[in-house]
Amino acid sequence: MKYLHSMVRVRDLDASLRFYCEGLGLREVRRKEVPEGKFTLIFLAADESPEAEVELTWNWGSTEDYGSARNFGHLAFRVEDIYATCARLQSMGYTIHRPPRDGHMAFVRSPDLVSVELLQDGHLPPQEPWVSMPNTGNW
Repeated sequence: MKYLHSMVRVRDLDASLRFYCEGLGLREVRRKEVPEGKFTLIFLAADESPEAEVELTWNWGSTEDYGSARNFGHLAFRVEDIYATCARLQSMGYTIHRPPRDGHMAFVRSPDLVSVELLQDGHLPPQEPWVSMPNTGNW
């Protein structure tokens, strides 16, 4: 058995690509447009683990509320510099729901409310403003 990918339904493809690609640094591996089914599949991967993909599924014109069900936990990515990653995401307008106060772990949510855990490769010493920043909302 080989793990292939996790699929996430998205409402706004451009907003989702901005979050996953510009914000997190994933890259688009391939895209499949299916006009007869009125959907698009976009597969994303991190450079260090190209075999583990995230599939974004965009159902054209759908108004379905995907909600924030808790049965799916989160996606997790190891990052080189958690402070720089969180600062980049924050500067793009995303809320860091669980700041990296410990220099190791943070949580942010995608435009479709998917929780994303960021884990520092190793540990960084605690640093402001993150140390003093409270948790915000749910992740």
